[in-house]
Amino acid sequence: MAAPGPVVMTQAFRQYIGDATDILGQATYKCRLLTSAWTPVPSTNAVWADISANEVSNANGYTTGGVTMTGTSFTQTGGVGKFAGVVPAWTASGVGITARYAVMCASGTFNGHVDPIVGYFLLDSTPADVVTASGNQLQLNQPGGGWLTVT
Repeated sequence: MAAPGPVVMTQAFRQYIGDATDILGQATYKCRLLTSAWTPVPSTNAVWADISANEVSNANGYTTGGVTMTGTSFTQTGGVGKFAGVVPAWTASGVGITARYAVMCASGTFNGHVDPIVGYFLLDSTPADVVTASGNQLQLNQPGGGWLTVT
């Protein structure tokens, strides 16, 4: 299981929440893996097209486009919102899966924004690539408070 760093919410997604571009509990979300070739820029990485060239190749147990996150929900208690969902996973084959980041995107067009990026996180806090050998599962470890908290 990958021990990810904290999820970094993009600046654009903070605005999307405010202008109702995307309602966290109502959209369909994808989790995708990216290579170390990507350099995160939370102030300008707003939609999937901004970073898609850095997605892990379609091979070895990973399918481009990522996996649909199931069971996503947004709850609020005492003024703190929590975005949570079922933990995404991939089973490696062939030479295995090598990735450095995971990114969560809403799937679809919201107020003119196609596949807005919610946030991203390192798969290893070193940072280093996470290499998952053939036959093993790359499963992301959701923090106890959910993927994101909004205060």
